[in-house]
Amino acid sequence: MDTLESYTQLSEDYRRIEQAIQYLEAHYQRQPDLNEIAENIGLSEYHFQRLFTRWVGISPKRFLQFLTKEGAKDLLQRSSNVMDAAYSVGLSGPGRLHDLLVQTEAVTPGEYKARGAGLTIRYGFHPTPFGECLLGLTERGICHLGFTQTGREAALANLLADWKNARLMEDAAATGALIAPIFSLQRNPTPIALFLTGTNFQLKVWEALLRIPAGGICTYEGLAAEIGRPTAIRAAGTAVGRNPIAVLIPCHRVIHKTGKLGNYRYGSARKKALLGWEAGQTEQ
Repeated sequence: MDTLESYTQLSEDYRRIEQAIQYLEAHYQRQPDLNEIAENIGLSEYHFQRLFTRWVGISPKRFLQFLTKEGAKDLLQRSSNVMDAAYSVGLSGPGRLHDLLVQTEAVTPGEYKARGAGLTIRYGFHPTPFGECLLGLTERGICHLGFTQTGREAALANLLADWKNARLMEDAAATGALIAPIFSLQRNPTPIALFLTGTNFQLKVWEALLRIPAGGICTYEGLAAEIGRPTAIRAAGTAVGRNPIAVLIPCHRVIHKTGKLGNYRYGSARKKALLGWEAGQTEQ
């Protein structure tokens, strides 16, 4: 199976997993059994168990535990010092999780004001293990990565919101080459460059997000403290929501201090899927 076919199948699998997660979200307090969840998504208990474990790396029961507040609180306790970890080489995940070296470059004040004038952004839509994504690429690096759960037109509008005056060129061949390094579980030795546009405050928040390792999480309070603005919790949360490059800048790793996982720009089920996937891989 080639890479495109592999990710197309993973994308199909994700739709079933997302359906299962949505069911778990609604019913986790009474801890539904495997057969009940499997019936809800139209699979046998055996096939659901195999699909879920293959996709996320842990059993549905373990994932269900993770979805509860107590599970999230436990993960928070184990992640309490992640923001203090040495992070000189960018993103790094232990175990089977791939290593991603991420280099960031911000636009200059003049470029920020120009909103992409004179810039060409190549873009493409691609299947991933978490559903279809839109990836935007400039000569200086990736400028956008988002999911298309509300449609391709809305995804393109999100891209243009940050680069209003840029020239868009559909080029799936150019952007497609980056999908495997981003979503593969294999080590990626080549640094991935990100080209960011945002306010100084937003950039500080996004840089702090890069210091949360895969398998770890952080609270909004911890994130605000990390950038030296402990009282700017709400502003930090707004910056998290404005993150233009999903997955690579891991805004999905920020949760409430109560243990509630909270909302996500691309849907709460996808946030739980990303966290569960990472938790499963780092436990290998």
